[in-house]
Amino acid sequence: MQADELQQLTASLTELAEQLGDLPDNDTGPLWLALDQGGHASRALVFDQQGRQVAQAYAAIGTQRTGPDRVEHDADEIVQSLLTVINDVAHALGTDVNRVVAAGLATQRSSVVCWDRRNGRALSPVLSWQDRRNTALVTRLMPYQTEIQAQTGLVLSPHYGASKLRWCLDELAEVQAAQQQGHLQCGPLASYLLHALLKERPHVVDPANASRTQLWSPASRDWSDKLMEWFGIPREILPRSVPTRFDYGSLPFANRVVPLRVCTGDQAAVPFANGPLQANTLYANVGTGAFVLAPVDKEIENAAPLLRSVLCSDKDHIIHALEGTVNGAGSALSWWTERAGIDVWRSLSTLHRSTLDGMNPPLFINAVGGIASPYWLPEAESRFVEDSANDEQGHLVAIVESIAFLLNANIELMRLHLPDLNTLIMGGGLSACPYLGECLADLSQLNVYRLNERELTARGLAYLTADQPAGWRVDSPVPVIASQPNPALMNRQIQWRKLINC
Repeated sequence: MQADELQQLTASLTELAEQLGDLPDNDTGPLWLALDQGGHASRALVFDQQGRQVAQAYAAIGTQRTGPDRVEHDADEIVQSLLTVINDVAHALGTDVNRVVAAGLATQRSSVVCWDRRNGRALSPVLSWQDRRNTALVTRLMPYQTEIQAQTGLVLSPHYGASKLRWCLDELAEVQAAQQQGHLQCGPLASYLLHALLKERPHVVDPANASRTQLWSPASRDWSDKLMEWFGIPREILPRSVPTRFDYGSLPFANRVVPLRVCTGDQAAVPFANGPLQANTLYANVGTGAFVLAPVDKEIENAAPLLRSVLCSDKDHIIHALEGTVNGAGSALSWWTERAGIDVWRSLSTLHRSTLDGMNPPLFINAVGGIASPYWLPEAESRFVEDSANDEQGHLVAIVESIAFLLNANIELMRLHLPDLNTLIMGGGLSACPYLGECLADLSQLNVYRLNERELTARGLAYLTADQPAGWRVDSPVPVIASQPNPALMNRQIQWRKLINC
């Protein structure tokens, strides 16, 4: 071998050694299990100490829409789906299953269920966060809405858990019998799943899920006697309030148990998907619904019509957020697909500003699931306005723009409270639509970035479960094309707002 060849080989081996030295030890390091129970499926994902996903499992669940305002899931099916993904992900890990040191659980907020404390049997369906069946009770409580909002940070709404629990107490014979016999338990879906999955059968609730019942006070971090009185919910059937990070119990996993140390709401985990919270930054998760959150260390009072949310807590500290909620994001596209008989999803990834050249799209009043913050019009009807042509592309543009208009309305109000906000980080399935990001950049004038990560809830949950390690991988978000003057879009937003406010 010639000297120059030997020198080149030595340099190559040195470079390879340096690269290998930079790699984490994947054979011995700890792993964390994230259980994400959502409206369409249950997922189990495993992450290593650098925040990389190493295994996953998925199981779909059904949704029953038994009326225009009724949305349910089968409680047993949800439990079984989680048992399935826990088993499947353990199998996928093989011998690495023993490296899993802790688990976390994130669930749909505002979904509730009732069950028998003796055997864990569900006595009601899971009433989804989308369910609005007890609007009548909410209407009767309207004289108290100002105080309810001051205590909870939530606009009085049938979407939240309290009115649904009251409906179960009033309408379901098995629930009534269990209450009379003293063995009824009720609460957020998270509490039911903790009871069903953990060996200790706890009856506890974390702050993010408790706060979405509209019975829980962030100030006291406990149930409010006044709210329980107004909604007619007795304290003894509700779970005990505990912090986000807590020793919840032992989760059977493969041939052993692992401690479940974090429980939270799905959207509450999202801002942590890319590691530590960033200053002056908004986080948006755009999936079935769209949620935009601005984390704050201290709760902001008088934030209406925005929501005040709880992201996470330990025994000494709590992280709050301003939140805007859009019910009709991916669900609005599904709504139109069902009615038009066409698949609009395929066109999303190719939709850009440039595709609108010469187009005059209609406006879309996006009331799929009811119009949430900041307008709060639960009874509005979805419809196209100024619809001059039966144009598939125009309808798709109108729906995407309506999502952007709703998100931007919330963002504008957040910036009144937090004027230093300058960045929006997007994730979730619909963030892959270029035009949605472009609309938000043009309307808000924020620096808009997109995360390539799709499983935001699971990754944020794993970060919290791992106790926010310093070595967690932080992705560089992909910048959306910079904002530009867009008078046509601005004019459509003005016209759309007039229609909403009339």
